[in-house]
Amino acid sequence: MILIEAENIHKTFAEGKGGQLLAIEDLSLQIRKNEFVSIVGPSGCGKSTFLLMVAGLERLSQGRLLIEGKPVNGPDHRRALVFQEYHLFPWKSVRGNVEFGPEMRGIARGERRKIGSHFIRLVGLEGFESRYPHELSGGMKQRVAIARALANDPTVLLMDEPFGALDALTRETLQVELLRIWQEAQCTVLFVTHSISEAVYLSDRVVMMSRRPGRIIADVRVDLPRPRTRGLLLSDEFRDYDRQLKKLVWNEFEGDVQ
Repeated sequence: MILIEAENIHKTFAEGKGGQLLAIEDLSLQIRKNEFVSIVGPSGCGKSTFLLMVAGLERLSQGRLLIEGKPVNGPDHRRALVFQEYHLFPWKSVRGNVEFGPEMRGIARGERRKIGSHFIRLVGLEGFESRYPHELSGGMKQRVAIARALANDPTVLLMDEPFGALDALTRETLQVELLRIWQEAQCTVLFVTHSISEAVYLSDRVVMMSRRPGRIIADVRVDLPRPRTRGLLLSDEFRDYDRQLKKLVWNEFEGDVQ
């Protein structure tokens, strides 16, 4: 089943003195239900802009964008965003942050409690329910942000460089955890990253965008077995995909690579 369908999308931004900046040009993409798809590309190519359009926070200039066959006309709790910055409420505890979405949707306190407990457990933060953001490490804060997003029962989880601010070891740990969470939560993930290795490790497909104006220059299916473990990073199959995608990047941005 096709969940997200983008067709011939263009996005322009107004510049000074009446000018226009073409950020995305003729982007078409289909994403199936429960797929994990990563988008990679250079800074400024429109990756995050496209994510915001799927979220309903940025308007298209031209083209068509459908979720479950319906046009995207604005934000919806079924499309949840996780950013590189955690954007947690500093005055709320872990539980308060995770239960914020259900509370805003009018879900009764007892049911909110069940939802919060489930997702706190899912992200491995049992015992930290009463802690506040300033008492948590960066990795723990990002787990709270993921739990808060999932507590809204999203159809699509939109992740914009969620591990970019973390140290290498924490990043690898959360990559493993994210795959476990995704498989249990059973939702579609659209994941923006600058790391080709991260994209290959996590994804069913890796979509590569060109320099601005951003367009899709490659859509590579990653046929690596699941569930994926850290040991996969050392396999020849993983290295083949990593090398293939890096060559595409180098050829696009630096000329031919042998």
